[in-house]
Amino acid sequence: MPEQRWRSAAGQHLPFALVLGVTLLGLVRIVQYHWRQGVVLIGIALLLAALLRVLVTDEQAGLIAIRGRGVDALLYSGLGVAVIVVAMTITGGPFSR
Repeated sequence: MPEQRWRSAAGQHLPFALVLGVTLLGLVRIVQYHWRQGVVLIGIALLLAALLRVLVTDEQAGLIAIRGRGVDALLYSGLGVAVIVVAMTITGGPFSR
């Protein structure tokens, strides 16, 4: 029985772990002065959260479930697209090489 409980707990946090992993990779790229790539990766993490929110059940969504499934997917995808668009349209700035 304890093994079954561990699997369900690990499975419940897997979507959040995937999103967090992509976000951390984006933060690493930002720290390495590749800010545009890092911000795009963060936007991709938000799009991944939207996709996972649609595909998995409410119980499996774990920490990426905030509101209803539709609202979460709409907000995650909208924010992800907005972050990517802003990152791609900024020219110049203090991080330009």
